[in-house]
Amino acid sequence: MDEPVPVAQSIESLYPDANIPGQQKRWQNLLAHFEEKYGKRPLFVARSPGRVNLIGEHVDYSLYEVLPMAISADVLVALALLDEEEDRKGVDEEAVITMLNTNSHKHRASECSIPREGIAEIDATQHEWTSYFKAGFNGAVGLLRRGNANFSPRSMQILVDGNVPAGGGLSSSAALVCASALAVLRAHGREPVMKKELVELAIVSEREVGVNSGGMDQSASVFSIKGDALRVSFSPQLDAAAIPFPKVEPPITFMIAQSFVSSDKHVTAPRCYNLRVVECTLAAEMMAKTLALQLQDDSAPLARSLRGLQDVYYGRGNSVDGTDLTTGNSSTTYKTQLETMLSMVSSILDKDDGYTREEIAKALSMSVSALEEKYMSKFPVNAIRFMLGKRAQHVFSEALRVVAFKELLQASTSPTRSDLLPRLGALMNETQESCREAYECSCPELDELCTVARDAGAYGSRLTGAGWGGCTVHLVPMDKMGDIRDALIQKYYRIREPDITEDKLQEAVIVSEPGQGSVM
Repeated sequence: MDEPVPVAQSIESLYPDANIPGQQKRWQNLLAHFEEKYGKRPLFVARSPGRVNLIGEHVDYSLYEVLPMAISADVLVALALLDEEEDRKGVDEEAVITMLNTNSHKHRASECSIPREGIAEIDATQHEWTSYFKAGFNGAVGLLRRGNANFSPRSMQILVDGNVPAGGGLSSSAALVCASALAVLRAHGREPVMKKELVELAIVSEREVGVNSGGMDQSASVFSIKGDALRVSFSPQLDAAAIPFPKVEPPITFMIAQSFVSSDKHVTAPRCYNLRVVECTLAAEMMAKTLALQLQDDSAPLARSLRGLQDVYYGRGNSVDGTDLTTGNSSTTYKTQLETMLSMVSSILDKDDGYTREEIAKALSMSVSALEEKYMSKFPVNAIRFMLGKRAQHVFSEALRVVAFKELLQASTSPTRSDLLPRLGALMNETQESCREAYECSCPELDELCTVARDAGAYGSRLTGAGWGGCTVHLVPMDKMGDIRDALIQKYYRIREPDITEDKLQEAVIVSEPGQGSVM
């Protein structure tokens, strides 16, 4: 999918037909608001959507495949450059960026000055929406400077509008970083902007905000094709391909339900998301030590991964299509490799109550201070014990579920509805159980949403996104959508909030169609 980010002349190709009237009004309001604030029309609007992950939870930063899809909710970045004369009236050595948000009551305006030869400063300890624009800006500037060492950015005026729920597990942050980077690249003459370069810079850029993110969110936001799921792989390099949904009657339908438990991984990262990244990295290191293997640096957030462990163990075979691996010394199939790696976890990482820093440091033949410096200094974590076995068990088993889910979608002879949907749903249910028991990233509210939906007829239900709150995704029969929605309203939302408004209920449960990725 290393192709240009498309340029759209109208919004009709971006959204489901039922959403077009509301989106037309939203885009018109954005343009009018921009002209009101800046006295001019924007040069363009860059758009990147949120995503829902169908299967493959918390495995992207271990470099295993995922199967997400974009949703229609998105982030819009309208941008104008100051003209050359106006730009140079101020301090010639600095570019000035004015950042406004259409939701000014929640997201305050900001302005920052950036040295022409520097980048925007980001304070990762402060959770500001503008940090995500700055992250995208820095990534774009870095790319432009690789092509021109003397590049200096222009002063810009931006206005952002987003309807991806923040903290909802639908990747609002990645959507903003991707849209921001795309806007900055295009404003400075990068045409076309290639999808792969945009994703790669956005993955690294978002880590500036304080999270050891993998690459699923950014990939889904940029690469997705309307109507299809997306297969994203990270080893041996970033790659993505559309996976059409089988044509069955009634059609495969996904419903997203919000828990309304805020789950901002950037705020809770030290005890949740970043801690899991460290645990998976240390699990790989501990298993490699026991197996007398030397891990190689890779593209994982901390440069070591469970997929890297698998590759070294099997002579760096990298095929993920289920055929015999011809790279390296092994002809073992990818699926069999994963099954073997999973089977080794319980015997190697055998401490059910986890490992202390002292125990890990001793096993890796290093001091505690060296351990903390190497794995916990850039993104600090809060933990007494590290549950390495449970985390590795989840990753390997989830990678196997991705293989099975993909095989079902790609079967040359699609199973009948009575076979296909229950099998897909069963895999989603297994993911939820693993997220709850092995990865410990669920919460009571997410568990209850899943139970209510399954009892009302959903084939499969699971958390989506980082977890610890946010959203759930449900595979539902189209003829039971109403029953499932009613059950969620009566048995979850009205019990927790008896006076919940109809507007909030409309936001709480939505039917999701696979959406279009980034566009200009």
